[in-house]
Amino acid sequence: MVSKQRVVVGLSGGVDSAVSAWLLKQQGHEVVGIFMKNWEDDDDSEYCSSRQDFLDAASVADVIGIEIEHVNFAAEYKDRVFAEFLREYQAGRTPNPDVLCNAEIKFKAFLDHAMRLGAQKIATGHYARVRAVADAAHEGGQRFELLKGLDPLKDQSYFLHRLTQSQLSRTMFPVGELPKTEVRRIAAEIGLPNAKKKDSTGICFIGERPFREFLNRYLSNTPGPIQDDRGRKLGEHVGLSFYTLGQRKGIGIGGVKDKSAPRGGGEHEPWFVARKDIERNTLYVVQGHDHPWLHSRALRADDLSWVAGHAPQPGALAAKTRYRQADAACELEAVDAGAMRLRFAEPQWAVTPGQSAVLYDGEVCLGGGVIAEALD
Repeated sequence: MVSKQRVVVGLSGGVDSAVSAWLLKQQGHEVVGIFMKNWEDDDDSEYCSSRQDFLDAASVADVIGIEIEHVNFAAEYKDRVFAEFLREYQAGRTPNPDVLCNAEIKFKAFLDHAMRLGAQKIATGHYARVRAVADAAHEGGQRFELLKGLDPLKDQSYFLHRLTQSQLSRTMFPVGELPKTEVRRIAAEIGLPNAKKKDSTGICFIGERPFREFLNRYLSNTPGPIQDDRGRKLGEHVGLSFYTLGQRKGIGIGGVKDKSAPRGGGEHEPWFVARKDIERNTLYVVQGHDHPWLHSRALRADDLSWVAGHAPQPGALAAKTRYRQADAACELEAVDAGAMRLRFAEPQWAVTPGQSAVLYDGEVCLGGGVIAEALD
């Protein structure tokens, strides 16, 4: 029997959080909705449209029969998430704002606000699960595990790997047990106005917009040479911050062919971003998806965060180095001085500094860190 609690749900205007709120209400919980506005710069109808998202969230609250509060965390977002996001890009890395956004806003600023409202728990529409496990070594005699969502196509545990025991103990993920198709079906069945609303993409809370144009407002960039793996200049980049490893489109050298086809690339093979040399302000590209420069057997990650509060023992595990990737068998070789080293059974494609390397033991997400460098 589930004990009835006061649960504050983050209503984004999307279908996942809406169905989460409805499920909790059906279970008899006292449910309150909160809409978070976290971005104010150029927040207009063309891109972000947080006003429309709030109207959708308010309509959902009306149908479900719960209160909704509009809360502005824009200052916290800019200080804790966006400033770091820009620092990483300026340093030539490719950050994952969703990971930081979850740790700093959705499960910190939002959680703190919900507790001030007298909530016992918070809930979001993430596809993940929380499991309590008896453990005498942890406070209250139990430890909380972060599990993958049951829908393998929607699992979002990768983005949640920095959550702590304290945060998980207060968090519910109602749709984590469901496939997305079932969530859509429920939304339509109960007449939610956003039942067919498409899933949001783009930068967390900022939304979809021309990315290069957006970054250009905030970052200073110096053009420099684009070279291939033999040092030949193929063109000029617009600033290293605007490129990510493995990038294929938008490089600006689409018509260039390497007729010598070195190391795995054919004459008509596409070009990919393979390396960035910050000191020389040079962007390196290679031809062909299978070029050796695009594959790494190991990596080093720092800025570590572990769900259990401590690092797992070195040994055989699985990892993701990007969100939409199958678990890759790996060996956790060592964790020391705030960094870890992973070695993979098979070479990994386009391991990208700034992205997260997240470790798994079966369905259990253990935590991870920020990729510092790819290794041979």
